[in-house]
Amino acid sequence: MPGAAAFFDLDRTLLRSSSALALAPVFRSRKLISRRQLARAAAWQLMFMVRGVSANTVRRAAEDGLLVLRGFSKQDMQALVVDSMERVLRPLVYAESLDLVEHHRRRGEPVYIVSATLQEIVQVIADDLGFDGALGTICEVEDGKYTGRSIRPLHAEKKARCIQELDYDLDASTTYSDSHTDLPFLEAVGHPVAVNPDRKLRRVAAQRGWPILEFGRRAA
Repeated sequence: MPGAAAFFDLDRTLLRSSSALALAPVFRSRKLISRRQLARAAAWQLMFMVRGVSANTVRRAAEDGLLVLRGFSKQDMQALVVDSMERVLRPLVYAESLDLVEHHRRRGEPVYIVSATLQEIVQVIADDLGFDGALGTICEVEDGKYTGRSIRPLHAEKKARCIQELDYDLDASTTYSDSHTDLPFLEAVGHPVAVNPDRKLRRVAAQRGWPILEFGRRAA
């Protein structure tokens, strides 16, 4: 029989901010994005911090982000994220999330990151932090370069479908997320957990008796 697993959302669950937007200044320094696009990223970051954005807003932001990557090398993206991991991304990691990763590992449960962020970004973070797998948005690649078109967008109900395709006992599994847009993802398992939840998710979690966790410590 398949065993249980634990699935972590990335932004504001495992990390205290948006991974892709944290990398925006790096993209700008490599001339991947324009100053105007960097300003738009800053505006989105403000909206992200305010919370409560709709699933459609998240979807549109993800699609816009992929278009920016058109013509950029997949290999260069991987190298950029690896180079930025220690300086940009690791300082965003919540210590409490890593404690939970170890908790599930001690129980013999594989741990995954599941995010609407680009697969290459999610994969580097998962590898660096010792996760067993990473599931992110996959962008089409031709001749080694991104086309800007999504092959597998991973948000809302698509996150739920993605873990349902894995060979685990979801009734015994756990998901962690901060956003009400991830309700299908949370509902896909027997043990949903709200982490630093937005107002809508906090209300749903309270009504359904789901655990609500507050993370705040920076990982060492």
